[in-house]
Amino acid sequence: MQDQQAGIDWRDGDVPVSTRFNDPYFSLENGLAETRHVFLAGNDLPARFRDGFHIAELGFGTGLNLLAALHAWRVAGVAGRLRYTSFEAFPMTAQDMRRAQSRFADLAPLAAELASRWTGGAQRITLPDLDFTLVEGDARKTLNHWPDKADAWFLDGFSPAKNPELWQPDLMESVARHTAKGGTAATYTAAGFVRRGLEAAGFSVSRVPGYGRKRHMTRAILDRQ
Repeated sequence: MQDQQAGIDWRDGDVPVSTRFNDPYFSLENGLAETRHVFLAGNDLPARFRDGFHIAELGFGTGLNLLAALHAWRVAGVAGRLRYTSFEAFPMTAQDMRRAQSRFADLAPLAAELASRWTGGAQRITLPDLDFTLVEGDARKTLNHWPDKADAWFLDGFSPAKNPELWQPDLMESVARHTAKGGTAATYTAAGFVRRGLEAAGFSVSRVPGYGRKRHMTRAILDRQ
């Protein structure tokens, strides 16, 4: 029986592929460019950033999205602190995270700054400009107990075809309950059942151009509370 840590094979040197879901953790073309297109631009960031802006994420993976968001925050010169909460059932080891992050030269200084802080499990990181929490466990359970609401969601589980549990309508409803009024969500997938689940939860959903080989992705904004 597998433990609750991520199982990883490495492709092309430093591209991690989940052995549990048989899916890469980020785009084989350019993971950072995909993150910026899907999760940052998909949530109208950094334009919406303000002190206390709260990003929540399903699927922490390598930590790439966190690094990209904090990098964007710093480049934009936003005063105050970014809040970031990520839900991850199968955390990578700290060593594997550092190896995966080493692929992205643009983020190297930031990755080095945080390198010593990774524990590979549930944890908090507090910096003058960041309040980060990693919640370990099945998001279908842990999210229900989360007391906060996010301004933007990064829905970044593995492919819905391989990891359907992280895309079910009940979980999308929980995401909606934990989204601030006017909050947004973005994901690389345009799978019909994911879009329908978001719509049923109260989001207005748009299918927009995706990154690289993915023709479409999904953007959503919460219409109701």
